[in-house]
Amino acid sequence: MTTFNELGIKQSILDGLKDIGFKEAFPIQAAAIPVLLSGRDVVGQAHTGTGKTAAFAISMLQSIIPKRGIQGLVVAPTRELAIQITDEITKIGRHTGIKATTVYGGQGMGIQLDKLRNGSEIVVATPGRLIDHLKRGSIRLDKIAHLVLDEADTMLDMGFIEDIEFILDLTPKQKLMSLYSATMPPAILRLAENYLNNPKQFLLSADDLSGEGIEQAFLVIKDRDKLKHLINFIEGNEKGQTIVFCSTKHRTRDVARNLSKTNFNVVAIEGDMSQHRREKSMSQFRRGKADILVATDVAARGIDVPEVALVVNYDVPNQELIYFHRIGRTARAGAKGRAITLVSYSSIGDWKIIKQQTKVVMTDLNEEMGIKISIPDPLKRETRRMGYQRSSYGNRGKHTSGSRHRSARDQYDRRNKKSGSRGEGGKRYYGLKSRW
Repeated sequence: MTTFNELGIKQSILDGLKDIGFKEAFPIQAAAIPVLLSGRDVVGQAHTGTGKTAAFAISMLQSIIPKRGIQGLVVAPTRELAIQITDEITKIGRHTGIKATTVYGGQGMGIQLDKLRNGSEIVVATPGRLIDHLKRGSIRLDKIAHLVLDEADTMLDMGFIEDIEFILDLTPKQKLMSLYSATMPPAILRLAENYLNNPKQFLLSADDLSGEGIEQAFLVIKDRDKLKHLINFIEGNEKGQTIVFCSTKHRTRDVARNLSKTNFNVVAIEGDMSQHRREKSMSQFRRGKADILVATDVAARGIDVPEVALVVNYDVPNQELIYFHRIGRTARAGAKGRAITLVSYSSIGDWKIIKQQTKVVMTDLNEEMGIKISIPDPLKRETRRMGYQRSSYGNRGKHTSGSRHRSARDQYDRRNKKSGSRGEGGKRYYGLKSRW
């Protein structure tokens, strides 16, 4: 193992790492940090929980000079992930004099403006709110020296790619840039090719998305029997906290309410909750004040809580990659964890497709617990059809940039009823060119 002392890191950063108990670098850190410190761009494909946040945070803190304006920018897809990244940067950089500010939708603009006025060297932002600040002039990108795109594939799925390009076009050409993504679809590779300069690539094999190291199990049951089995699994989890993933916000509320009635200490996060309530729930869970978190997929992206020992998929996800992201919330940073999927009869076809992509042996809890599967004849025919005729789930549920979320350019044009002025190379700047 490589220690942080061997990587040429400033003493003030080493002191911060020591305070939070970091001594030895994880592989992605040992690989990426020296490259970034040498001034070369990086493209990294890594599991959740492998330490990529610390990798780019350390190198960013190393290169930034306090009290000289915003020099570091991290763009992340969700507010929860943005808050988490800011927290980690703040902890690592506590002895450097460098301040990081989070900007995201759902929080009052006034709160963020006050923090920015007090001075920040690093901004961690979601794309939409960052563009709002750019248009107000409250954030300038002309001094950016280090830029990070985190969970780039998620931003692609959420329709943010054109917004990302809009942001990148406002940054200096001479900057250090790193891009991290769990998967590398063609659109992400094109983005890296267009904006990164001869990046060093740290790419993992697709086989590494198998969830290896996590004890995985499944139970095929009637939907109405899920709650009682969920309660039994939670009661049997004596090693840490539990995350329960549901497919819809309504299901999330119902499951959380029923667990609370059973006297479990439970919190929930889902899309319709106010930002204050979501932050309060996440804070309680991170601090260990709640034992169980019930969440939807989008709301839970970026959750990094080391004490999570059990993940339960209350509903089968509609993509295999979502399955791997879900179970990756346990076994963080080399710890052990368990993931259990509750498969209703109507979801057997979906589950077969996910199971085929998983390279580790899963525990069949029906066999272990002696629970027989009794599928009605019509469902048998349907699950056979789903299992054998559908060959790919890779793009199911996804949409391309602009199909459901208008880009920043489109939104700006629609509001102002005019097209933006073009800068060099035909790029649109929408009245921002004179500022930068």
